[in-house]
Amino acid sequence: MAYAFKINTATKLLMSTAYVLMLSMNASHAIQVYKSVGAHGEVKYSQHAPQNGKNIELIEFRSDGRQSNAGQLAGKTDANQSTSTQSVEEQRVAALEARIKEQEAQANAQRCQSLRNNLTNLNVGGRIYEMDANGKRQYLDGREIELKRERVQQAIDQYCGNSTT
Repeated sequence: MAYAFKINTATKLLMSTAYVLMLSMNASHAIQVYKSVGAHGEVKYSQHAPQNGKNIELIEFRSDGRQSNAGQLAGKTDANQSTSTQSVEEQRVAALEARIKEQEAQANAQRCQSLRNNLTNLNVGGRIYEMDANGKRQYLDGREIELKRERVQQAIDQYCGNSTT
């Protein structure tokens, strides 16, 4: 806890120092501040490029204290840092999207199998029935069975890659 307090205090001190420096400059000058993450996860600000920091950003402030290019990501200055690396949050989102896609594929495969089973039952023949709202059996005649067979085949063609059983 004391360590976090010291880091927070040091960060505030560095930010206030940078702000004072910005206010003391005339209108034609800007100040560059390097923001980095230290070895223990602490955020550091410096006028000199750090040698061993992570996630280094170069922030440029105008003489009135406002950030130049506000709203844009400051340029990365670490030569070892790849622009294609994903943040932890991006990796988590990608993993969740992959899991959702896998679950959808499994659910789709189950639906396709169920449709194929229904088509097989319709093709076997015999008496076919549906349950009505009251739970009573309603037997289908030949025309109704043929319509159901066509609808199930259309669903298989649409959702199961045009393969039939």
